[in-house]
Amino acid sequence: MRAVVAQEAGGPEVLTIVERPDPEPGPGEVLLDVAAAGLNRADLLQRQGFYPPPPGASDVLGMECSGTVAAVGEGVTGWAVGDHGCALLSAGAYATRVALPAGQLMPVPAGVDLVTAAALPEVACTVWSNVFMVAGLRRDETLLVHGGAGGIGTFAIQLGAALGARVLTTAGSPEKRELCRELGAEVAIDYRDEDFVEVVKERTGGRGADVILDNMGASYLARNVTALADKGRLVIIGMQGGTKAELDINALLRKRGAIIATALRSRPAEDKAAICASVVEHVWPLVADGSVRPMVHATLPLDRAGEAHALMESGEHSGKILLTT
Repeated sequence: MRAVVAQEAGGPEVLTIVERPDPEPGPGEVLLDVAAAGLNRADLLQRQGFYPPPPGASDVLGMECSGTVAAVGEGVTGWAVGDHGCALLSAGAYATRVALPAGQLMPVPAGVDLVTAAALPEVACTVWSNVFMVAGLRRDETLLVHGGAGGIGTFAIQLGAALGARVLTTAGSPEKRELCRELGAEVAIDYRDEDFVEVVKERTGGRGADVILDNMGASYLARNVTALADKGRLVIIGMQGGTKAELDINALLRKRGAIIATALRSRPAEDKAAICASVVEHVWPLVADGSVRPMVHATLPLDRAGEAHALMESGEHSGKILLTT
């Protein structure tokens, strides 16, 4: 098989196509002929040497893909050769073939083509597991999504709005803010020139956000706590703004608030399988009826993975970037 690896830590130029033996599906696994792989910020960090794959995982980059089942391992039920699916992975998506636990392979939602389906697994599983399964966002509550024009953000806005929440978001350019509003955000805040805390307070009558989905980490921690409503839940899924910050515990106590920090990649296979099953049950029908749609900014061939990484690092994209095999 052909696969993309980082031969050393560095910029997009270190990404290299290599030839590897085809993987074999073990017990409980399926082998997928990959149609497309989705890019995630974690891929950039891995390439830079900051985020190695979990122990035992492949050094081939990529945490989500779509494709056609080529073989099934012992004990696998519900999947057959020739079936189409999209998968949540620990590693290995930037390749022409990948073996993975059968529980992490999901059917392609009705109305979505096989390549576009690669844009769904990571964002759907991240948003559903964090915003709904963990933080428990409910109808008529307020959701604040940071980075609303990115892959996670565009999906979170749509899913929150589709399930009856009031969605506010932050984004950096007029074009991205307009996109966020088109996707269902009631308010799109310019994080460069506006104080999102003040805007959230103003737009909620001083109440604040019930759930905040945050990709920034340290740099936003204090302001996120200030922006929370009573019994609010702050879910941190990224560290683009650093890893260490001072927390005013008193401010959190007064609101009876919660801070939840989660990672999807390092979870056990059984946890990922449970999330995938819940996504298929609750989220895929909304994709099938058009309430939520995958957002793809660009699709490039596998041998242009470096160019795809450079595009993601530029911040000029909205939605997902895909690599096709």
